[in-house]
Amino acid sequence: MTHHPEPGTATGPRPAPVRLLLADDHPVVRAGLRAVLETEPDFEVVADVPTAEEAVERAARAGVDVVLMDLQFGGRMLGSQATAAITARADAPRVLVLTTYDTDADILAAIEAGATGYLLKDAPPEELAAAVRTAAVGKSALAPTIALRLMDRVRTPATALSRRETEVLQLVADGLSNASISKRLFLSQATVKSHLVHIYAKLGVDSRTSAVAAAAARGLIRR
Repeated sequence: MTHHPEPGTATGPRPAPVRLLLADDHPVVRAGLRAVLETEPDFEVVADVPTAEEAVERAARAGVDVVLMDLQFGGRMLGSQATAAITARADAPRVLVLTTYDTDADILAAIEAGATGYLLKDAPPEELAAAVRTAAVGKSALAPTIALRLMDRVRTPATALSRRETEVLQLVADGLSNASISKRLFLSQATVKSHLVHIYAKLGVDSRTSAVAAAAARGLIRR
């Protein structure tokens, strides 16, 4: 009679699963992600939350390895702000941004906040699973299109907008005046004007409207 060893005895114990927290304000998206990720034998979805604030609170507890973070929520806190709050703690879980946005403004905000990876929501399930595993071990997990955008910034630094410049221009695109931008970013109006001068020079334009149009066309900001 052939003896079959008990599971976990001959080959050693099964590794602990990667414990996931899903943060997205759309219930259908959370349900879809949970359904996809729970088909992977080495993943365990421990919770899903609809706000960035709840993501920060839940990630602070033990038992989360990777947070899948959207960037835009209906509440006051953005995904990039939640990412910064989560990654600032000791022994923090990794944050993998999962979003529909691929602009420089969003990418830079997420990476500066401490995100380990950046993936778009149209990624196939196998790419998502691979990115989660990569992030879980602390390695960078970037969608190919995101990696190319970052490489382009490195190759053409003279014309690449800085993190602050993209932030200023995004607020211009959102319809804010210089005075409102200065209050939002805690900058003087003179500094805001200086950023705009540099933005115009880099984009080869001479007005706010042209700057927004040029930056949106190049995928630097959301329109």
